[in-house]
Amino acid sequence: MAVDISVVPITHAIQQAVAPVFLLAGIGAILNVLTNRLARIIDRSRNLHARLEMVGPEKSETIHTELVVLTKRARVVNRAIGYGTVSALLVCTVIATLFISAVAEWNSGMFVVALFVLAMLFLIVSLLSFLREIQMAMKVILNGP
Repeated sequence: MAVDISVVPITHAIQQAVAPVFLLAGIGAILNVLTNRLARIIDRSRNLHARLEMVGPEKSETIHTELVVLTKRARVVNRAIGYGTVSALLVCTVIATLFISAVAEWNSGMFVVALFVLAMLFLIVSLLSFLREIQMAMKVILNGP
């Protein structure tokens, strides 16, 4: 038994999905930046841990202070990555829902709106966390740990 799916609803679903797909690409770029920042923090932390074994007690205190700041920054970036990933997953769900509703002739308007608003809220929190991490990094540069 063949299922008869009209091309018109699928074409309309593709048109509706274009904007969320571009949003998904943007979120992917943000996640790339965040993971690169986290990698730099981890690299710096490893470098400081290696140096810690070779320095005296006075320099050791400075390194420990910087390690504390790096740990806080890593947690903030990790949180931003988590929120950004949830945002991307919600956008993917929006796209899938658009196609399912086109095929099943289901009015998913309110569900799509709710998912999209949630995706935006998670993206906002992710970007705010990103901004917070940048501020933490700049504070170290401008004022010291």
